[in-house]
Amino acid sequence: MFDPDVSIATERLTLRPFGPKDTLRIRSIVQSGARFLPPGAPDRVSGIAPWLMHGVHELRRSGQGVHLAMTDAEGIIVGAISLFRTSWSAGTTEVGYGVHPLYRSRGFATEAVRGLTAWALDTMGLRRIDLTARLDNLASLRVAAKAGFTWEGVLRDAVLDEDGAHDLVILGLLRHDRRLPAVTLPRTELRTQRLLLRPQTLADVPDLAVTGADPLTQAYTGVPRGYDEEHARGYVAHAERTQLRGLGAAWTGEELATGRFALNVDLRDVNWSSRTAEVGYMTAPWARGNGYAGEAVRKIARWLFEQHGFSRLQLRAAPANTASQRVAEKAGFVREGVARASLGGQDLVVYSLIPSDLA
Repeated sequence: MFDPDVSIATERLTLRPFGPKDTLRIRSIVQSGARFLPPGAPDRVSGIAPWLMHGVHELRRSGQGVHLAMTDAEGIIVGAISLFRTSWSAGTTEVGYGVHPLYRSRGFATEAVRGLTAWALDTMGLRRIDLTARLDNLASLRVAAKAGFTWEGVLRDAVLDEDGAHDLVILGLLRHDRRLPAVTLPRTELRTQRLLLRPQTLADVPDLAVTGADPLTQAYTGVPRGYDEEHARGYVAHAERTQLRGLGAAWTGEELATGRFALNVDLRDVNWSSRTAEVGYMTAPWARGNGYAGEAVRKIARWLFEQHGFSRLQLRAAPANTASQRVAEKAGFVREGVARASLGGQDLVVYSLIPSDLA
């Protein structure tokens, strides 16, 4: 059973049970309409007293979990975190959390999840903790990755919300896991003589859509036909999930002189065991002919080799895409051959770059 008087201290937070002393704070939260409290929390002021006295503790009394307040150094409730669906015989539980809107983007959720899961595994003797998040909830997926959870799979159309069915990611943390963030390529900015390479944002969607729909892009890459802003938004979200899983990274390249979108560059198929990856790019129609793609790829390759110890970067291009092949060769890539029927049944020319090629 969970201790009714548990108190877990982290670097900036204390996780402890809700109680009558929280009446005024819960009243202000309810009146503000902020939604982050545990399931069953009152939505009217009249329900606060019975919830703090009995309702919030029912989960603990059942033995299936516990609801805890996240409080900061001043004792202010800034969030809530829970364990639920606990099976003592199987040694498993699930974690859920919420942070007050005014206190988000400060790392409180990650800190609280790390503290509570360490206590559950080390003190309470549980062996596995589940965490689920909607596939489009990138903030929650980032928290899970930073807290050391492993992405285990996607349950299709697993939750039904007001706006329809959504896929659900299931992540797990085991007692013997290191509880360290997943190995990933960091979201970082890089600069060349003429370009700023920065992490993608949704503000890039219109330019990505135009670039993806351009006839040359359509002819020589595997982007969906009829590429539009919905495709572009999906790509940005997919790229971030790929980064969170340690499988890739993506940048927007913009001109330093004008700030205008020039190209998109992404790393994919990252293999941490062999330290290899593949690079791809799309240059905006208005930015072609300036050598931007080669400049960006070479900068990212040097960063990948020198900062992260990678040993090989691969690039593939359609045989008819002579412009892309020139980019590869100018960036120092070496042609290795042709991979037959690699993309939709079409051949691709394979190039590679290794650290000594940049010497």
